[in-house]
Amino acid sequence: MSQHASHAELTAVATVSTAPSSHKVDRTFELPAGLYAITVGCYLGFLGLMSVLFMNGELVLPMVVIVFSIIAGFGLCRQWATMKPANDARTLTSGQFANRGVQTLSGRLTATEASAQVLILPVLLMCWGVAIAVIYAVVGH
Repeated sequence: MSQHASHAELTAVATVSTAPSSHKVDRTFELPAGLYAITVGCYLGFLGLMSVLFMNGELVLPMVVIVFSIIAGFGLCRQWATMKPANDARTLTSGQFANRGVQTLSGRLTATEASAQVLILPVLLMCWGVAIAVIYAVVGH
């Protein structure tokens, strides 16, 4: 429930400063850039495989839009992770990631566990595309 606080009560507990406040911000999720590259590679690989198998003139525009969305989405996240103010954080190197792992809300994960969580969807999507390609090759076109 909200309560009214008078100006005198607020000035007793608050300090007013004209200087802007700044604090350290880490937007990298403590994951190495290689995991993001593998994710993008799997997504684009799936789209490439589907394009090779089923491409016709009517699917060119949707494929271009989807590829642009993937690249723009990950590019925007990269820009967000490196933007200022006072952002000294960088993504971990593969060695740092292997040694430290990553801290999550449910506890610390090793590099293998974190990689499995991050890459499960893109790798399964790529495997699904390969399965579709095998079925398409066996059944014929």
